[in-house]
Amino acid sequence: RISCHPTLWPSVTTAVTGPHLTPSDDLDFRHHSYKDMRQVINEECPNITRIYNIGKSSQGLKMYAMEISDNPGEHETGEPEFRYTAGLHGNEVLGRELLLLLMQFLCKEYNDENPRVRRLVDGVRIHLVPSLNPDAYELAFEMMGNWALGHWTEEGYDIFENFPDLNSILWGAEDRGWVPRLVSNHHIPLPENYLNGSLATETKAIISWMERTPFVLGANLQGGEKLVAYPFDMQRPPTWARIQRQNEGSLRETPDDAMFRWLAMSYAHSHLNMIETYRGSCHGDDVTGGMNDFSYLHTNCFELSIFLGCDKFPHVSELPQEWENNRESLLAFIEQVHRGIKGVVRDTEGNALPNATISVEGIRHDVKTAAEGDYWRLLNPGEYRVTAKADGYTPQTKLCLVGILTLHLYLKPSISSILNLYGFRTVSALSINKYIFHK
Repeated sequence: RISCHPTLWPSVTTAVTGPHLTPSDDLDFRHHSYKDMRQVINEECPNITRIYNIGKSSQGLKMYAMEISDNPGEHETGEPEFRYTAGLHGNEVLGRELLLLLMQFLCKEYNDENPRVRRLVDGVRIHLVPSLNPDAYELAFEMMGNWALGHWTEEGYDIFENFPDLNSILWGAEDRGWVPRLVSNHHIPLPENYLNGSLATETKAIISWMERTPFVLGANLQGGEKLVAYPFDMQRPPTWARIQRQNEGSLRETPDDAMFRWLAMSYAHSHLNMIETYRGSCHGDDVTGGMNDFSYLHTNCFELSIFLGCDKFPHVSELPQEWENNRESLLAFIEQVHRGIKGVVRDTEGNALPNATISVEGIRHDVKTAAEGDYWRLLNPGEYRVTAKADGYTPQTKLCLVGILTLHLYLKPSISSILNLYGFRTVSALSINKYIFHK
């Protein structure tokens, strides 16, 4: 049984360019110390904000996060979760200040009933972490402007490159023909005893945060260049391309390469001057154990790196212009979390089914439903064959057009379930509500 109903959401064109926004004039343009950062969002917006911490640094400083939502502290079924992080390298401070400014901006504009900001806050659970490496920032702040000082953690780790290498696990399994029969193409588990190995205290906290929150889309803000980089950051061994008769460019492509390209371009082309550089959006340097690749292979979240410019520690007088350069991009990128399909997987009794698998034909990367049975699959506009699978149920495949409509799908119980109807358990079926958004 399929029923279709219109869903009124802004087009992707509107989401990228957006209506003209006039920023508030009284944002706090300055460099914030660790103590200052905690006070940026005050009691002005208690109804839509929540401060929490995702863990502690090696020196015991809390890694603060700000949640902005119409129901802070609560995951609302069907509402996607988004994250911006900054300060992986303590001496790259522009991202930190931009996120603090974004917090202020969203709060003020929400109170002023800006319709675009209202849609963002009401429709997305937004998490902002200005400083993932607070120890190193304090060091860099004392020696303001030093190119390298504060790059690493107190323990000597580069957090961005400190994640488990899951690429090699996946590619090795693919070379042996084990995917997807023996090894999944998504949610690859951590290698045994890896958490007891050479991981920074901060990296462990970030991984735990990633695993317990059903993020759909995110970006980490860095410095040193001006471009947006997307997975894979690690390059596949060149021998694979020759064996598969693929060009060298395919060594860095994910199954979702077209989607990642769109996401990168949505930020770069909304920026006031990023596309004036020679790259704008691209793959980054060859990185083993990168945060973006790890997020893609271990969770549902698509993660990109946004490099904000060569000046890692801009003068305070430059912050207003940097905010103007990035304000539209920061908003437009969050809005991309709605691009694709989403829904809820339940049985006929209304019980949520977590860990069900959502597969898209032709894209060798699946996603799983969250604890409440909801899922999100980022997709570009087009026609897709989508399959829902869960243990004890017959998989069902439906043709989905990425447009403005809602599809309600119901899976038939498997034959084994019917045979067990009288005696062992009640037969149930999956219902999937897909909200599909238009370009």
